[in-house]
Amino acid sequence: MQEAYSNFATCYDQLMDNIPYDEWFHYLHELLKEYKIKDGIVAELGCGTGNITELMARAGYDMIGIDNSDAMLDIANQKKSENKSSSLYLLQDMREFELYGTVKAVISLCDSVNYVTDSDDLLQVFKLVNNYLDPKGIFIFDFHPRYYYKEIVADATIAEDRDEISFIWDNYYDEDEDINELALSLFVRESDEDNIGDGLYRKYEELHLQRGYTLEEMKQLILDSGLELVACYDAFTKTEATEECERIYIIARENGK
Repeated sequence: MQEAYSNFATCYDQLMDNIPYDEWFHYLHELLKEYKIKDGIVAELGCGTGNITELMARAGYDMIGIDNSDAMLDIANQKKSENKSSSLYLLQDMREFELYGTVKAVISLCDSVNYVTDSDDLLQVFKLVNNYLDPKGIFIFDFHPRYYYKEIVADATIAEDRDEISFIWDNYYDEDEDINELALSLFVRESDEDNIGDGLYRKYEELHLQRGYTLEEMKQLILDSGLELVACYDAFTKTEATEECERIYIIARENGK
């Protein structure tokens, strides 16, 4: 198995075309405006191919996108060039990210924090966020709680067949470790100028690991990091989150270094 998002990067946007990024951005943007963050520097942890980053840049934010996949950032930089944006993309692990100064807000979407499978490491991420936020700056992130992995996708297989690319997701949830193992098999159609590869597919395999944190665990990690917990919402609503939500948004605030 390859590391997560190595081969997947070139196909990521094709396979994630069911995600309504515009709607996700609108929800995030409204939350930021609610806390008076309408411009300025915003950092995104786990920015991937830059879909949200570039939408934020288009809305007038000075964006810093951080990801530990070089392949994903290559695509993000292509979008930056096409959009003629000023986004800065940094190849860094969120567990030890570094910025040149403080920022108005930090965001992290698409359950990126679930990829931090050790709670001590996630606590370190939150401490770094608190350190790099402006005084009373805002941190917004989403995550899948344990309920989602245990009850919704556990042991599920998801497959899709397309003309140029097909995939199989095999999920296995380890209840003892609270880790969801997602084995991804990609089948990518090959072709060349002489059509020698026409009709042939190359197989790639990756393994993705995500931790199923409970809402209470996340709340405690936020408090232990020094951040102030502001709100916990069922995704894309203003309804208070519960342990049985599939995706949860947490809003926290800088609370002293």
